[in-house]
Amino acid sequence: MNNGSERRKGIHRAVTLLVFAGSSLVLGIIAIAVFWGAYEQTSKNFWIAAAVTAMVLIVLGVIAQMVWEMYRKKVVENPSQDIILACDKMSRGDFHISLKTMHDWGYYDELDQVKIYLMKMADELSKNEILKSDFIADVSHEIRTPLSVISAYTNSLMVPNISPAERENSLKVLSSTCMKLSVMVSNILKLNKLENMKIVPKINVFNLSESLTQCTLQAADKMDEKGIELDCDIPDRVMVKSDKDLLEIIWNNLLSNAIKFTDKGGKITVRLFKSGDRIVVSVKDTGCGMSAQTGKRIFEKFYQGDTSHKEEGNGLGLSLVKRVIDMLGGDIKVESTLGKGSTFMVSLLDER
Repeated sequence: MNNGSERRKGIHRAVTLLVFAGSSLVLGIIAIAVFWGAYEQTSKNFWIAAAVTAMVLIVLGVIAQMVWEMYRKKVVENPSQDIILACDKMSRGDFHISLKTMHDWGYYDELDQVKIYLMKMADELSKNEILKSDFIADVSHEIRTPLSVISAYTNSLMVPNISPAERENSLKVLSSTCMKLSVMVSNILKLNKLENMKIVPKINVFNLSESLTQCTLQAADKMDEKGIELDCDIPDRVMVKSDKDLLEIIWNNLLSNAIKFTDKGGKITVRLFKSGDRIVVSVKDTGCGMSAQTGKRIFEKFYQGDTSHKEEGNGLGLSLVKRVIDMLGGDIKVESTLGKGSTFMVSLLDER
């Protein structure tokens, strides 16, 4: 687009110079012809011939000015007015604008480029507005549920003569619900910071084996509670150049997700290995798996394919994982069969 604009500028300058030179030449010829004709017709009276010539030139000047004004209105004023109206529309929150360019692709002038970038900006703002509205609606819906639970069980604790067993059960539910709400808010804040680029990766070379092992050991207690077998294949020393804290968000969420969807007697396998110039971490479970349709949407915010486990999560963990991986320049793949478990594979470029 820039090359086309520069080329058009050069052509425009050349044409302007040619038009100016040609117009000057034509006016000069007309002036001489008119003057000479009037001079001959008025018995060689110089002043009358000069007056007639001046009047003709004034008329031609007025006509030229009118033609120029029509050209300027079409090429400059009308497109500028379209841009002003589009900006006014956007300022009022309406991002559905359509602006026509005056020239073909490759020959855009500055006004054409302004229109194109303005439409691109409007399109992005429209998408962001939709995402914001959907996000607010989803957050409101997700927060309403735990708040309703907290309200209900708080009221039950205020009932006179409540039994110790009922009190203990209510307190457990309140504690669990508050924890879930805390995790949800924490994930929302992390997602918001990531999406607004408020988190800058701190890149260092560190031992990925050690970091992954620590995250796995922290999750091992929950696996023991559910009776899930843990199988690890992590070499002693695999170095990686990345952000340790952000990567641990990925490992913790993938392990938590595997525990959530794996029932008692199941198995979770964590592997770390190299594949060409990539470092790969896989988390495999023998849980309920997912359908192909769910696999396509699994990284969407608040999406939960298996509603039977809804009370154990909020649909933000894998969205957070995907956003972190994108920020670090990695890749994530999911292999899953409904009823047979899932495997999440994260690959990072070995940039050491």
